[in-house]
Amino acid sequence: MPDRIMYFQLKTGYDLDRGPAWIGSVRFSKTWRTAYFHDRTLARVTGTARANVDGDANFYDVDTGDLYWISGPKRDRTDGRYSAQQPTVEPEVKIQYEAFLTGAPLPGREEG
Repeated sequence: MPDRIMYFQLKTGYDLDRGPAWIGSVRFSKTWRTAYFHDRTLARVTGTARANVDGDANFYDVDTGDLYWISGPKRDRTDGRYSAQQPTVEPEVKIQYEAFLTGAPLPGREEG
């Protein structure tokens, strides 16, 4: 799978949307059940694991158990669901992300 520009936020140890957040390049497995970001391997929270999560995370770090929220970025910059905190934009995606904010499609998402 090609890398995707995504919103990525650490949930473990923070109230709601107060954890550090990034806009960066995330690589997914073919099934979208595994994500790779910042040298982390993240597995999707599914099935019985979902019962052990407070509902505010959709991936967890397979090494540390830390919980994360990953989603596509929003043009209106309301990526944090309960906070206006702005994410750190990774340098390698800055140009594409800024173009996205002004109306361009994200790389790999030209068709939707």
